[in-house]
Amino acid sequence: MPRAVFCRKYQKELPGLDTPPYPGSKGQEIFEQVSRQAWLEWQKQQTMLINEKQLSMMNADHRRYLQDEMGKFLSNEAHDTATGYVPPEH
Repeated sequence: MPRAVFCRKYQKELPGLDTPPYPGSKGQEIFEQVSRQAWLEWQKQQTMLINEKQLSMMNADHRRYLQDEMGKFLSNEAHDTATGYVPPEH
């Protein structure tokens, strides 16, 4: 049975991650407060931002930008999105 966390994005108990996604305290914080669903959604959002804004993970400013956007996304705050992206209808 997967472990449950109280997800800070969705404000409810949801299945959590199996392991911290980052090293150190930031990874532990995400592990304890973010659901698997929210993390997978962030990864998709991150990929769109990297592609649209042509970010390089070799650039420290670009990494900081993504970390800031990750914090906003996972806390349900206003965050950057890919311009012109229209999510598919379900």
